[in-house]
Amino acid sequence: MRKILLILFTIHCSLFSFAQPNWVKNASKSVFTLKTFAADGSLIASSNGFFTGTNGEAISSFTPFKGAVRAVVIDASGKEMNVSGMIGANDMYDVAKFRVAGKTRPLSMAAGIAQSGENVWLLPYLETKGLKNGIVRKAETFLQDYAYYTIAMQAPEQAISSPLLNDNGEVIGILQPAASGADSLCYAISARFADSLKVTGLSINDPTLKLTQIRMEMPESLDDANLMMYMAGASTDSATFARLISEFIQKFPAAPDGYAYRAQFATSYGDFASAERDMKEAIKLSAHKDNEHFNFARMIYNKEIYQANMPYENWSLDKALSEAREAWNINPVPAYRELEANILYSQKNYAEAYDRYIELTKTNMVTAETWYCASLCKGQLKDTTAMLALLDSAMNMFSKPYLKQAAPYLWARANAKFNTKKYREAVSDMNEYEQLMAADVNANFYYIRHQAEIDGRLFQQALNDITQASRMEPKNTFYLAEKASLELRVGMYDQASETANEIKTLEPDNSDGYLFLGLSQCMKGKKNEGLVNLQKAKELGYPQADELIEKYAK
Repeated sequence: MRKILLILFTIHCSLFSFAQPNWVKNASKSVFTLKTFAADGSLIASSNGFFTGTNGEAISSFTPFKGAVRAVVIDASGKEMNVSGMIGANDMYDVAKFRVAGKTRPLSMAAGIAQSGENVWLLPYLETKGLKNGIVRKAETFLQDYAYYTIAMQAPEQAISSPLLNDNGEVIGILQPAASGADSLCYAISARFADSLKVTGLSINDPTLKLTQIRMEMPESLDDANLMMYMAGASTDSATFARLISEFIQKFPAAPDGYAYRAQFATSYGDFASAERDMKEAIKLSAHKDNEHFNFARMIYNKEIYQANMPYENWSLDKALSEAREAWNINPVPAYRELEANILYSQKNYAEAYDRYIELTKTNMVTAETWYCASLCKGQLKDTTAMLALLDSAMNMFSKPYLKQAAPYLWARANAKFNTKKYREAVSDMNEYEQLMAADVNANFYYIRHQAEIDGRLFQQALNDITQASRMEPKNTFYLAEKASLELRVGMYDQASETANEIKTLEPDNSDGYLFLGLSQCMKGKKNEGLVNLQKAKELGYPQADELIEKYAK
């Protein structure tokens, strides 16, 4: 009896293995072989895959794409198609989605997850007679909607990346490598997961997609495409960025953004005529023309400020002003007014620029920079009282204790106070600036503060600062000369002599060393020695040496 059952089971399995589903012939037309190539044309890898869409969408393993610069697929009819771009990739699960150039016939995708015990079929490329049947042993869910399958079936190694289909001819998974060639189990990752891969705005920096040199597709959504362009502008070379701009325009021909990108790119190479044509097209296509007029105004303004050595007769600050005002007339956005104010300032129309900046202080766009720009206008108009008041307003935008964001405005106010002879107030601001920027202040800062301290008759502080400047740049004889000069001024003759000798050691042909050494000696009553050094300073080119020699020779 046991033998009879065994014979019947064997016959059943034999019949079942040859009973191919009726969808096999059509499904086999969707399976292909994939070949990837290195830069020198050599073959990197050969694998399988299948189409998932009618416009060339396909999935396979990602490993063959690593290091590849070109790839092709060969379909069931023997037709070769180039891989035109990567749509997505996942290195952890070793799957990739890509596009080939041409219309394709996709497999139907199963809507849900195949359950344990379900019948599945492995469909290798051009091997319908080698169609293999297996049973789902386990379906481990990940990311809620997808599964990693364990299949009771021994699959040949050359079938990796082939599709696994259910009895209805719907693909459920993509075959992955088995633990060993003799393993009676095989494994598959959800085909829907591989097909869900897509390019996003952040994909330009995707470390997985960077492993292949095959170009990345432009995202499907305009928002994602704009984000990609923004990211690419800071992370790609000019040739790649130019290609992305062309692909953006090709994919979104009715969007103004692509023409604006191309215009900006053209200006960086001095092709202002092309930039102008593209900006006019962007304005024409835009539903928000104020934004494009603003972009055009800013482009012209930046060109006139930073590329003034490359004249283009159609562009000027007047043209930039006209575009900025057109943007404002369509939609009164404070940013448009700010650009107008910047243009007016560049035209040296300080009074009108001031009015625009003050107008901005009454909006929600007011910042410390707004007050600072207004102060610059008053400075140019020689109204120093108003200038200082506006700088106070800039600082009032911050609360104590100050953060580093306040430092530029604190420094600006310190310099303004210095220039208006409010020396001690200037020193006070510089002291606060030092506290904020302790790790960044350099020798020049201490030199400038020492000047303010001298004029404010804060001699000890001035001596401390010029000494600090000298410590930070010990080979800078300019700071040593300033230090020696101040030491003489406060009667520190011995210290001045030491500083003068430092200058002589560093630069034997520098007249300053002999000048300050001679002066310190004369002031201590050592006139003979001092006059010798003053004479040496004269020989080295010090212009006022004769006057000093005459003074101390008496």
